[in-house]
Amino acid sequence: MEARRAERLVRELDAFGHWFAVPNPSDGGHILTVTLFAESPNAARVARDVTAVFLADAGAGEFVDDARLVVSELVGNVVNHVVPERDLARPGGARRIDMTFKVWPRWVFIGVADEDSSPPLLPLGDAFSPGLAGELSEAVLPDNGRGLFIVQRLASSVWWRPGDQGGKTIWCRFDRDGDATERKPC
Repeated sequence: MEARRAERLVRELDAFGHWFAVPNPSDGGHILTVTLFAESPNAARVARDVTAVFLADAGAGEFVDDARLVVSELVGNVVNHVVPERDLARPGGARRIDMTFKVWPRWVFIGVADEDSSPPLLPLGDAFSPGLAGELSEAVLPDNGRGLFIVQRLASSVWWRPGDQGGKTIWCRFDRDGDATERKPC
């Protein structure tokens, strides 16, 4: 058991090291950065389309469906919830959404940055007695606020990092090596 945990730790450290690096095309790596604006009526659709085209072109087509949903949820959070910090906001200016994609032979990293330093929160469901909830698991979840829960279920790893000048980036990692981490059951 200890050997397996040590192997997993080594893989996690390797993935973490690659997250900081810029992929090198000569070893199968690809990178893309895109800036969208939250006030655009098509921001989420454009984000999903860019995700699909880039991942397919970078040879990571197996993640297109999950990655499109993850990006849609994260961009939707920016559109619906982000209030830019005073230092980053411009009167009459649009809210920026900066997306970063990094594809390596073993990992896909997706980052969605916004101008609000507030940490992301995974909301708790409303409290219902098990008798009232019955078999409807939806009964214990709020009507909104499920996006980060979905993101956590689809990605191998999810974390956030404050920006150097304010704001934050939500990062997701998808493992291309099937045995790198076990997929969380839904």
